[in-house]
Amino acid sequence: MRLRSWLLVILLLFAATSVALSDDFVGQVSIIDGDTLEIHGSRIRLSGIDATESTQLCRGEDSRQYRCGATAANDLSAFIARRPVTCLPVALDQYGRTVATCSVGGVDLGEWLVRNGFALDGRRYSKGKYIDAQRDAERAGRGIWAGSYVAPWLYRACIRAGGKPGGCSDDANAHR
Repeated sequence: MRLRSWLLVILLLFAATSVALSDDFVGQVSIIDGDTLEIHGSRIRLSGIDATESTQLCRGEDSRQYRCGATAANDLSAFIARRPVTCLPVALDQYGRTVATCSVGGVDLGEWLVRNGFALDGRRYSKGKYIDAQRDAERAGRGIWAGSYVAPWLYRACIRAGGKPGGCSDDANAHR
């Protein structure tokens, strides 16, 4: 009987995942942060990138701190400008969010964020899809590349360990 129960649970999970991944999402979005959108009440994580967090601080070329995560979200919102966004689901993440490649007017939003220095290529997931855009942003000194920053994954780890945004945003691992 236990095996039958487990099989039922697995089948239900598979069915729920298939439904979540089967349809494209199209519509106006709300920006949650630099790499997370919401369409029709569904949270969508942009595939293959890691953007600075909404509470994260970076240093500009003048060495002054600014809210780089908020800047990423605000500039993404301005770029989209209430145009319809199309998202093609590729997976579900550990939090149950749909992971998708999204575009507006034919422009891949992940690539746009990386090329403008608001996010990093998530090589583990993108397999280097956005590395050329990242190199372009770094060479041109756009966004976080204009000054110094802490990689978003290091920032999140610091916050989880009890750090505060100001302290977690500056450290010896900051990129310059």
